[in-house]
Amino acid sequence: MHFKQFYVGCLAHASYLIGDQGEAVVVDPSRDIEMYLAEAKAHGLTIKWVLETHLHADFVSGHRELAAATGAKIGIGARAGAAYEHRAMQEGDEVRVGEVVLRALETPGHTPEHLSFLVFEHAGDAEPWAVLTGDTLFVGDVGRVDILSSRLPVAELAGLMYDSLHGKLLKLPNETRVYPAHGAGSLCGKNIGRETWSTIGQQRMMNPALREMTREAFVAEITRDVPETPVYFLHSRDMNQAGPALIAGRELPPAVTPAAFAEAAAAGATVLDTRATPDYLRAHIPSSLHVGLDGQYASWVGTLAKPADTLLLVTEAGREEEAVLRLARVGYENVVGTLAGGFEAWKQAGLPVASVPSESLAGAIAEARKSRGVLDVRRSGEWSDGHLDGATHIPLSELPARAKELDPGREWVVVCASGYRSAIGASVLERAGFTRVLNATGGMDALGRAGRKVAGG
Repeated sequence: MHFKQFYVGCLAHASYLIGDQGEAVVVDPSRDIEMYLAEAKAHGLTIKWVLETHLHADFVSGHRELAAATGAKIGIGARAGAAYEHRAMQEGDEVRVGEVVLRALETPGHTPEHLSFLVFEHAGDAEPWAVLTGDTLFVGDVGRVDILSSRLPVAELAGLMYDSLHGKLLKLPNETRVYPAHGAGSLCGKNIGRETWSTIGQQRMMNPALREMTREAFVAEITRDVPETPVYFLHSRDMNQAGPALIAGRELPPAVTPAAFAEAAAAGATVLDTRATPDYLRAHIPSSLHVGLDGQYASWVGTLAKPADTLLLVTEAGREEEAVLRLARVGYENVVGTLAGGFEAWKQAGLPVASVPSESLAGAIAEARKSRGVLDVRRSGEWSDGHLDGATHIPLSELPARAKELDPGREWVVVCASGYRSAIGASVLERAGFTRVLNATGGMDALGRAGRKVAGG
């Protein structure tokens, strides 16, 4: 058996290719499918099946893209209501590639249609080699049940999650390998571990969500203190249900002259600056939204911008295609242009330029006691673990809607854990009309390394 895990770091997304005797199946593919095609070719495999554990909300799947490129059949849970040609799978249904068998387990909870797939190395094996758990069981966590809260009762989904975990997955042998669809940083869980795979035995002993508790206690626990749900989640889920448009062969958005770029921005398009944070802070187009490519780029764009927004991209030279593709992974396809010649061309054209000063957090604290405000944009759990005394807390995901709670006449120092999110937050405040904004370099992590005490915790 050939088994390969693919991991897309910016989405903390894991997908899988499993092959045997010249045939292969891909499970939960990313929208950019070249990596699966290359892996199959390198090992003399033909992709016969594409399986989906569920209708993903945090990324647009490559199931239709792979099927169009290879002729593979698509399998997904019967309750998904998929609008494209597929095999509607139920408990016990099997897919075979060579001697390898994948058997469906219905494991609802994260979503109603959710499947996990038992992987048997050989037809007739009594015990599975592994289980692909999708968004039901993660390393150190379980899937969220609130993402569909506007459409389905959360408590009902939480109860189904308990049944799926204790009635099915935890009945597997301890040595069964666990391969989930996400790792640390994904918003499909609350506190996913950094490892990308585990075993049932390890999770039984170490996963806090699997400790002994009643069904009622589990429901209460899993629905408490959940992270934000980005605005694009239901958009991506609906795209996956309808069948995403094919992107293979699609042309990149045009490179736009600085003058035309400025005109489109003035007409209402959102300027998205994807450059490295130091470059953005040093100089940028006024009122642009900054989300650096070298981070959880697509997730934060999907949190702070709407799927229907028209986007203009400022990128580093040679990274235009990457910036566009990673937006397509979450269903953001309204990119109407990239800045020809990059930001240097904008400056040379004599167009307006803005900047955000930076300062060490320690220095910012001293000044904050006099006149500045400190805005902490970390998530609520991070804030509870420790924060600066006297700081104001608004999670970054809520900042566009809640910026009006802050005094626009005051100088604000924006802080996060390391500096990536604080720079994004500074751009959000600038777009909201704040004129006195600073970015705290190093963030709370640097403060901790310096041994400074914090409140809370």
